[in-house]
Parts: sequence; structure tokens; C-alpha cells
Amino acid sequence: MKNESRNVLERSKDFIYKNARLLDRMRFAYHFENGSKSDVLRALQAYQNQDGGFGNALEPDMRCPHSQPVTTEAALLIIKEVGGFDSVMLDGTLSYLQGISLSGGGLPRATTAVNDYPHAPWWTTEQDGVPSLNPTGSIIGILLGQSECTEFQAEQWFQEQVGFVWRCLEESSAGPGDYHDAMQWISFLETVPGEPERTAKYKGILDEWLTGPKGIEKNVHAEGYVHKVLDYAKTPDCYANRLLQSDNIERHLDWLMDGQQADGGWNITFPAVSPTGEQEWRGSITVDRLITLKAYGRLGKKISFGTEN
Repeated sequence: MKNESRNVLERSKDFIYKNARLLDRMRFAYHFENGSKSDVLRALQAYQNQDGGFGNALEPDMRCPHSQPVTTEAALLIIKEVGGFDSVMLDGTLSYLQGISLSGGGLPRATTAVNDYPHAPWWTTEQDGVPSLNPTGSIIGILLGQSECTEFQAEQWFQEQVGFVWRCLEESSAGPGDYHDAMQWISFLETVPGEPERTAKYKGILDEWLTGPKGIEKNVHAEGYVHKVLDYAKTPDCYANRLLQSDNIERHLDWLMDGQQADGGWNITFPAVSPTGEQEWRGSITVDRLITLKAYGRLGKKISFGTEN
């Protein structure tokens, strides 16, 4: 196991330093080479615009230079990854989010500015000003889950976002529509304070959906744009982990390790906008895969996880 783990990591390092964006090279260094949080944040800051939001193809399927909600969500996920909520970037991000907050709550999924630049077809946007659970739920959940900066959480614009997410959940009695919606539910329900009974109700609906036919794909051999065990349970402390059996997680970890390509990286399972976009995605996903393998002990000490029944 030790030699196999070392080989996986060494091959990935070669791929990352040959092919990945500076941001993902810094992420790799942070997780596997004692790199610094500040180096990751400096690389991330290059994607931030003057309005405080993020654009510039941080989301590789959206080549728009202008700030976008989903690209800002991607930035917040990286800030969360390295514990960087004390960064000066957050002030600008909050200003941007307040500025694009819609009346009555909700952030748009994207703006029509994406249409003027290369983008994946699923990002085509017909109308501005339409509130969407995705990425509002995830963004609000991320911001609620950190403790470095909390004053804004009492402000009206933010409370309207919280109310909007609750309304979205109330209107979805059958549970999330898909994986991306499920991530919104999880991010929000894991962090929203003060309403344990309400939270428990919607966690019950979420759990039923996750374990049902539209939820976590447990077939390790399923192909196409599907979301499998380790997409939901990227690390042992993820919400969905408690719904999974340990032998199922082990099978998917074996599959994940087998999925490393000859060049040391992992492939994407969806069509890319361009060769550059594909390479950017592969660098990002390769770091994500390594984080998962490390978290489950596949690049080091074995750990216990999941349910044993």
C-alpha cells in the first residue's frame, strides 16, 4: 500500500506541475508539500474583480471575465478549503453578494453576461434577475459555517437570503432535484442556526432522497454524468458519509485510484468548452481526488469511516 500510495502521489505531482493552473499547483502544495494558505489565496485573488465577485474562468466552463454568482461560490469553496475567511478578499465578496441580492431574497444562478463569452450550454442564461437555489444555498451555507467574520449575518440582505433558501426547501417536498440541488440543501442545513425542528424535518427529506433512486449512485461502474459515493462523501466528515456502508466506500476508493490516467491526472465526465477548459478542470479535479484519497487514508494511515452494518 505504501509504494502504491507514493506512486499515485508522485504521478499526480508530475501531472499537476506540468498541466494545472497556478491556483491548483498552490492547492497541491498546500495539501501535500507543506505549502502555505497565503499562496493559495494570492493565486485565487487573481480571479477577483473590482466589484468583489469572482470571474475570469475560475469556473472553467464559464469563460466570462465578469463576476458571476457560481464563480464566486467556487472561490468561497477554496477559501473554506484552506481556512482563509480572515482574508481581505471576503470584504469584497460580501459587497458583491449584497449588490446582486434580489428583492425578497435569492441570488441569480448566472447573469446574461455569460452569453457573450464561450460557456458550457448549461450556463446559457435567458434572463437576469431570476433567483435560484443554486448557488444561493451553498453560498449562504458556506458563509454561515465560518466564524472569522459574522457581523454581516444579521443584516437584512443576508437574512433575506436565508429566508429564500427556506422557501425553496418548503417548495421541494420531494427533495432536491439533482446532485447540484442536493449540495445546496446540505451546505445550508448543516450550518443554519436556531431552528432545530425545522432543520431536522428537511434533513429527513434530504436523507430519503440521498438513499433513494435519484440520490447517491452506488454502482461503481455507472458511466456518464453521474454522481457517485465519493462525489457526495468527499471526506469522512461529509454529511452523506453516515448514510453509506464502509464496504461501499472502499469499493469506490478502489475505483477512484484505478481511475488515475497514465499522465497522472483524472479525467472529467462531461464535455468541456475547450482544450484549455478541459485541462483546467483536470488539474482542479486531480487535486480534489487526492484530497479525498488522503482523507480516507489511501495516501497514508488507514482510518475507520462510514457505517459497519
